[in-house]
Amino acid sequence: MSGFKTILVPFADASAVPPLEAALGLAAQFSGHVIGLHVRIDPALAVPLVGEGMSGAMVEEMMSAAERQAATRAVAARTLFDQCLGRSGLPLTAAPGGAPASAEWVDVVGREEEAVAWRGRLADLVALARPDDGADSPSPMTLNAALMDSGRPLLLVPPGAPAFGRHVAIAWNGSAEAGRAVAAALPLLERAGAVSVLSVAESDRATEASAEGLIAYLAWHGIDARLRKLRGQSTQAGEALIGECREAGADMLVMGAYTHSRLRQLILGGVTRHVLHHAPMTCLMCH
Repeated sequence: MSGFKTILVPFADASAVPPLEAALGLAAQFSGHVIGLHVRIDPALAVPLVGEGMSGAMVEEMMSAAERQAATRAVAARTLFDQCLGRSGLPLTAAPGGAPASAEWVDVVGREEEAVAWRGRLADLVALARPDDGADSPSPMTLNAALMDSGRPLLLVPPGAPAFGRHVAIAWNGSAEAGRAVAAALPLLERAGAVSVLSVAESDRATEASAEGLIAYLAWHGIDARLRKLRGQSTQAGEALIGECREAGADMLVMGAYTHSRLRQLILGGVTRHVLHHAPMTCLMCH
């Protein structure tokens, strides 16, 4: 596999440093290019709707303040980005064909979720921080856009940007989403020191056979994977999956992402939601 040649990293604040560092590491491995995307809020969208009592001058002042605030955030984000890039040693360039690995900074105005969705479609991978309860974390709309609307795999990185890819676990239930996740992760699976296939379906002989088929498929790619059976369909399935990864010694999880409703894509399946918020290891997900 050629690997990840373009990696999009939405970069709003310090929470984006771990995924950026992970992306820069992948770019160095695969001779890739990292795109740091900063989206400034449109001042017209930042000003709340008000009644007729607000004068034009007041609205204009509010828009000017919003624009100044957006500019300040952009400068702070760019400073963090440059510091990370300096530590990585990768050059800053927007043109292909130069250094083996590189990065660039893109600053646009609009809605972050919309920019991530359409720019993500022109990248091999989108990298985001794992959501947490703190103020500095990707918005649910941005996460949803990356996972559900970009059509690309999502690399979800926990705080601290721990090393990943030495032992990769695959959550396998035979679904199309899981199949897409495996295909997207092949460049990493081929370089991993160990690969574990976690059969996470109910006690279904057909799915177990599918897991064995996955191991055979991976063998054709030169990947020696081992099967670990994970039973259970309770509300603790996500917790059990993470526990199995820990027990196996995996530092990365590959899995499909699911929703309960096509019409309400922010309502993620229970296992997906639990992994999104609690996985201590880097995850690669596909919808």
